[in-house]
Amino acid sequence: MKSKIQNPKSKIVIGCQGWNYDDWTTKAGGESIFYPRGTKANEMLKLYAEIYDSIEVDSTFYAIPPASSIESWYKKTPENFTLSLKLPQEITHTHALRETAFVMTDEFCERIRELKEKLGVVLIQLPPQFEANKPNAQALREFLAWLPNDIRFAVEFRERSWMIDWTFEELEKNKVALCLTEGSWIPREMFFEAIPKLKNDFAYVRFMGERDLTAFDQIYRHEDTKLQIWKSEIEKLAAKDVFIYFSNFFEGHAPASVNNLKKMFGQTVLDVKELENQGSLF
Repeated sequence: MKSKIQNPKSKIVIGCQGWNYDDWTTKAGGESIFYPRGTKANEMLKLYAEIYDSIEVDSTFYAIPPASSIESWYKKTPENFTLSLKLPQEITHTHALRETAFVMTDEFCERIRELKEKLGVVLIQLPPQFEANKPNAQALREFLAWLPNDIRFAVEFRERSWMIDWTFEELEKNKVALCLTEGSWIPREMFFEAIPKLKNDFAYVRFMGERDLTAFDQIYRHEDTKLQIWKSEIEKLAAKDVFIYFSNFFEGHAPASVNNLKKMFGQTVLDVKELENQGSLF
């Protein structure tokens, strides 16, 4: 008997973690990779957005983005495109969500509101050393309560002791999602066990991978089995909106991973060669 899908009308958007990779650019005389040969760095986001409808921005992990970057991202992407952003590591790692980071959190939120309807989700990526102890739990509770309610947030834990009902309840109370991650920190089975307990109207999923690859121009390890397992679990989510992002390290070439999962969900996949034919863009 097939498992019942809780919300078959979920909107599932699938994209990459970042867009600025030289390895994604087709080499002169070579087979098409992703970006057309000769693509410049400042052209990549616009081209990426011709193929996919969402992106996770990594650069915001290192600093609050300048207003000029926000304006550029907004202008280079089409209507209905979304950008999910990482919260700066100064907040998550240096200050460990303590009150000393509240002002910076407000500044970050104020800045990214300029993305308007294109703002997807803000990812609160916590370090593995952020353990589930009493001081950290209190800090997490106060930080979640501090977050504005006009922006969607998701928390990525990298320490398995957080995978308890108390955590899920605190997240739900503050309308914050639990980031479901295929990675080396927490076994996927623990995330799958949590799925029935997640009641938020949006979900966030990340596909990571061992950081042992040195090139990102093609798939170097096929993870179709993992993708099929995750597809079945994602279909059980109660969320109306599901944001899924791939790292290059998952299989070796994030765009190909995105396409693989899109096909599994029956979504249309555009051929990257279409970009090669848009000579007018250059």
